[in-house]
Amino acid sequence: MTEILRPQTADDTRDLLAWAVSEQKPLEIVGNGTKRGFGHPVAASHSLDLSGLSGIVEYEPAELVLTARAATPISEIEALLRQSNQQLAFEPPDLGPLYGAQAERATLGGIVAGNLSGPRRVQTGAARDHTLGVQVATGRGELIKAGGRVVKNVSGYDLTKLMCGSWGTLGVLTQISIKVLPAPEKTRTVLIAGQDAADACLAMTAALSSPHEVSAAAFLPAPIAARSRVSYVAGAGASVTAIRIEGPPVSVSVRNTALRDLLSAFGDIEELHGHNSGALWQEVRDATPFSSGDSVLWRLSVAPASGGAVLDALGDLGIEGYLDWGGGLIWASSGEDNEHAHQVRTLSESAGGHATLVRAPEVLKSAIGVFHPQPATRDGLSQRIKDGFDPNGILNPGRMVQGA
Repeated sequence: MTEILRPQTADDTRDLLAWAVSEQKPLEIVGNGTKRGFGHPVAASHSLDLSGLSGIVEYEPAELVLTARAATPISEIEALLRQSNQQLAFEPPDLGPLYGAQAERATLGGIVAGNLSGPRRVQTGAARDHTLGVQVATGRGELIKAGGRVVKNVSGYDLTKLMCGSWGTLGVLTQISIKVLPAPEKTRTVLIAGQDAADACLAMTAALSSPHEVSAAAFLPAPIAARSRVSYVAGAGASVTAIRIEGPPVSVSVRNTALRDLLSAFGDIEELHGHNSGALWQEVRDATPFSSGDSVLWRLSVAPASGGAVLDALGDLGIEGYLDWGGGLIWASSGEDNEHAHQVRTLSESAGGHATLVRAPEVLKSAIGVFHPQPATRDGLSQRIKDGFDPNGILNPGRMVQGA
């Protein structure tokens, strides 16, 4: 039976890690557990429950910075930001429902540890680009700080970035300072119906290369579009290419007109306004078309120009999916056999990218690996970094690399 340890402060966390090091007790690091299914099962008899490390520490709207404890729910942060018409611009996804967890339970620490970002990444960057500073308890039983509360505090800034995407294998995030930005006053999403993946990529590239400040671009094949809760999308009866612009009302109105003119050569144009637009991009962000059931789910990162070709090749294998990030991100659902998995990995590599197994039976995870295999030189570098922060291997052992 797993023993659960519940620190209430950063110092508690440090002390528990020091104890775990001295006793050689591996730990599974858990916030609210919404992404516990992401990665391999952790080989640990003890669980470090961080739910007590919750709450806003400091928020200065005029300085565009917020500091919160790691287990603070994203929903709580966003509710506070809305009071000042601000937002987390990297649009953190809520992946909990993909694993059967309750929606709106994702934590700031989990999002940063996974470096997870939504559709606006094409404009504003990833979670790591908005993470200013962190407080971390390491696998050496030490409490360290890196970065700061403003970008100009560059001391330790690279260490802050290193924690983003480490999935709790390098250190336990206890407190995070994050950059926030003004929320858009108005949103419009231009829709083009009936395109194939190749033409959709051309349209998205044209929009993203234009001066119209596009903040998101996605392509939903007809079967995916039909599952949308947005009637204009589900009722299209065809594929849908969606391109979003945001900002002050006058600016959005002018840019929307210009964008429609630019894209008119690609097909008939429709548009979504505020509420429907928000609902569509939430579905794209959270991989909602695949939230029902327990099908194998992949997340492919490829060169945007190759996204359409890779999606078509997946379709030829009977694998359905859709494009985000202007073609640079593919969410895809495949069969549970090893052959399908190898084909997905091969296709992503052929496009200069990588494929992550987001959801799958444990037998498939064990056979193929969750994270894309690294070249030997990079794998060695990763291991040396791991040894520097967690020499005894007590933090989430096996989460990213089975048996490591």
